[in-house]
Amino acid sequence: MLLNPRTEKYKHLDERSREIMLKTVSFFENMGKQKLKEDYHGQVWYADFIEFLKENEIFSTLLTPPKYAIDDPDARWDTFRNCDFNEVLGFYGLPYWYAWQVTILGLGPIWMGNNEAVKHKTARLLKDGGIFAFGLSEKTHGADLYSSEMSLTDLGEGRYVADGGKYYIGNGNDAAMVSTFAKDSETDEYVFFVVDSQHENYDCVQNVVAWQGYVAEYALNSYPITEEDILTKGRDAWDSGLNTINVGKFNLGWGSIGICTHAFYEAITHAAHRNLYGKWVTDFPHIQQFFVDAYARLAAMKMFASRASDYMRSASSEDRRYLLYNPMVKMKVTTEGEQVINLLWDVIAARGFEKDTYFEMAAREIRSLPKLEGTVHVNMALVIKFMANYFFNPDEFPLIPNRDDPINDDFMFNQGPTRGLGKIRFHDYNLAYDSVDLPNVSRFKEQISVLKEFLMTAAPDKEQTRDIDFLLNLGELFTLVVYGQLIIEKAKMDVVEEDLVDQIFDVMIRDFSKFALQIYTKPGTTEKQMALCLKMIKKPVAQRERFLNIWENHVYCLKDTFEMNP
Repeated sequence: MLLNPRTEKYKHLDERSREIMLKTVSFFENMGKQKLKEDYHGQVWYADFIEFLKENEIFSTLLTPPKYAIDDPDARWDTFRNCDFNEVLGFYGLPYWYAWQVTILGLGPIWMGNNEAVKHKTARLLKDGGIFAFGLSEKTHGADLYSSEMSLTDLGEGRYVADGGKYYIGNGNDAAMVSTFAKDSETDEYVFFVVDSQHENYDCVQNVVAWQGYVAEYALNSYPITEEDILTKGRDAWDSGLNTINVGKFNLGWGSIGICTHAFYEAITHAAHRNLYGKWVTDFPHIQQFFVDAYARLAAMKMFASRASDYMRSASSEDRRYLLYNPMVKMKVTTEGEQVINLLWDVIAARGFEKDTYFEMAAREIRSLPKLEGTVHVNMALVIKFMANYFFNPDEFPLIPNRDDPINDDFMFNQGPTRGLGKIRFHDYNLAYDSVDLPNVSRFKEQISVLKEFLMTAAPDKEQTRDIDFLLNLGELFTLVVYGQLIIEKAKMDVVEEDLVDQIFDVMIRDFSKFALQIYTKPGTTEKQMALCLKMIKKPVAQRERFLNIWENHVYCLKDTFEMNP
């Protein structure tokens, strides 16, 4: 279930993809943990990593659509293998993952645009080892695209100048091209164009964070632009910006999975070798509970994100279900990652602060992922739009298989308009829930039934719908239902052990009860709503044999199985 770079051979990938993953693992293992941590604490720009990517043409192979590939039959944008690369980079260090993530964001408006010359130039730059950046957010407005102040002024005869600043832009110090979002200074029409971070009219003002990665503030000062630099205009520019985020934010969940996996190995090995009060730490019942909960959450994170990838790769203009599952990978998986680190930290305690551990880095980095590419609250507001159709208006779709085929994900760069979310339909979630017969899945189905009764008979009134906190907690209940659905689908496809699935739902029942209690305690909750919330609060079905199976055969057996080269 969990990645172990010592034993993982990536046999599920083709030869070139396997080579990329194994070489990347070797790069970090040859670096060793001491240098990894020294560079992290010293905030050293990872020029050696960028050079490694260049020498092995890794970004070129992973991020170039076949149509634009240069002498590379393996080049494609393949979400399945990109998930593996995401996980590896997260496993060894979020700064390295970040260089990859913001390159993906920078490439989005280019591959989605209609400027063929820029696309071919981009392919050459990727081949030469270039990294990219996504100039969207601004210091005053954040990611509020409506309020963007970066301007493009038409000088006539196909010439323009760009003026303004962008803020919190990864790779903005060294990007071969920065895809920049702006408005026409006269018409207020949206526009995307590309600039060179090394141009004399490009001012890299500062790194806005004290970190190993570079998160730039940059300014364009009468930067010369021609039609050859413009990617999209008007509605197309707007859509390409949001659709790029659809592609990019999916990666955050996989970065979180990688971080948690490395931290898990370190925590279980530390605890298994620590003796307190004459007893091994791993013999304490509460420690076993922490580890089993952490493992169940981490396994669920990976199962959900894997299944969501299938829906992304199978998406079309007729099947846009990925627009629910995708923000959940960003929102739900990353917040679950925080829970995993919290549980592990309660085990290793002060050791988690020590400078020589991976955990010290993981504990800091795991907090960032829920806050990038739209906060959890923004993504929850998006997810809630799908709730009515998901519960009460199901449609029929062909079964989506495991999408591990080595092909280019064309639709990700042709997603179309970003409107019409309320019209998106989903298949009946009961198909998944009714396909298994496990004690905690059955109990969770009881909670779902009460939630549906809540929505039908005690839905939020106008005042409650203006209470964002109320809606967020209701959204949490909804996302748990969706989360469980895809976990079951993945479990059946991969024949995951039933004990593990039931242990995952043990955790989810407790989470569901927690959010129901939070709605119950809201000041404006009605008597009917309170009564239904109490009905949602349920206790998982406890099975000692199941718990010990997970503890002994999934968790404790991981001790001493991975430690990064010193």
